[in-house]
Amino acid sequence: MGGDASSARDRPSIYDVALRAGVSHMTVSRVINDHPNIRASTRQRVKDVIAEVGYRPSPIAQALASRHSRRIGVIVDAADHYGPKHTLLAIEKAARGVGYTVATFSMSGWEEASVREALADLSRHGVDAVCMIAPRRSSLDALTAAPLAVPAIVIGDVDAGPALTTVAVDQGHGAALVADHLVVLGHRSMLHLSGPPDWIDASAREQSWRREMDARGLVSQVVVGDWTSDSGYEIGARHPLVNHVTAIFASNDQMALGLLHGLSTRGIRVPQDLALVGYDDAPESRHLLPPLTTVRQDFDAAGTAALRAVLTAIDGGSVEARQRVMPQLVVRASSGTALSGSDPARSKTSSSARTVSSGGVNRPR
Repeated sequence: MGGDASSARDRPSIYDVALRAGVSHMTVSRVINDHPNIRASTRQRVKDVIAEVGYRPSPIAQALASRHSRRIGVIVDAADHYGPKHTLLAIEKAARGVGYTVATFSMSGWEEASVREALADLSRHGVDAVCMIAPRRSSLDALTAAPLAVPAIVIGDVDAGPALTTVAVDQGHGAALVADHLVVLGHRSMLHLSGPPDWIDASAREQSWRREMDARGLVSQVVVGDWTSDSGYEIGARHPLVNHVTAIFASNDQMALGLLHGLSTRGIRVPQDLALVGYDDAPESRHLLPPLTTVRQDFDAAGTAALRAVLTAIDGGSVEARQRVMPQLVVRASSGTALSGSDPARSKTSSSARTVSSGGVNRPR
């Protein structure tokens, strides 16, 4: 006998479970598919046997029994960027964990016709629901204007009202954590390097940052970047506002990396002369010199929450319209205490270097 046939025969079947539990195979099927009309003691006995023998139900059989394809469609904008990419990976991981597959459609243009094309393509795959990773306002507007024949969940930190469920990391809370961190360390003159205005997460971080500064009677200048290290470098190396702050909050780790390089060309040291905080907690952030203080986004938790909402919607259940996952501040060496009683302005001492009359270390996420 061949090895494949032997191993297949060794795997327990639904009939093995039924025999051990003393029920019919239809009862086992109903337990697997969470049929409501099963006695609690019978349900528990079947579940115990399933765990004991290591039975794994066939996804195809479950789909036929539940009349679902057990496939979720994901439409993603800017899939090459850190946030959308890791959100997609988290959804795929969560889906695999419950026996679902994912059909992905990456968008290159966000006109309504393109969105209709994406939805039609996913419909041909027979998806049970759609997750929309819409990091830009333009992509969200196009998605919400398109007709939807299946339940849809938007992944993005936006309040779209009760008609549309949104799941996201709470970006505003992340920015508030950075503000608290820097203010406690004594910083009063700070700069925020924001992401592009059309990006929902960048806008949420900036708005929260401004609210936190206003609430404390502080003024924080805002400079706009494009998420890249190059834009961070340009600000760090050349922008005049850098001379008048003791801390910079960059809206992602990539721009913070560029800032480190740019600041070094002026002779500005982090954290001795200037505090720096990033956002994302990208794997390389802990290996920068100095290691970067940053905000960690729990993409796995967001992906699990999105999938849970999708499955509830598929089953016709009630889903909370706005679900948020809390980020965490990760404090490393790039942020520290501002020197007290000093002027944060820097004076130019040479064409290539600047000194700080009062140093400070802190970084926003």
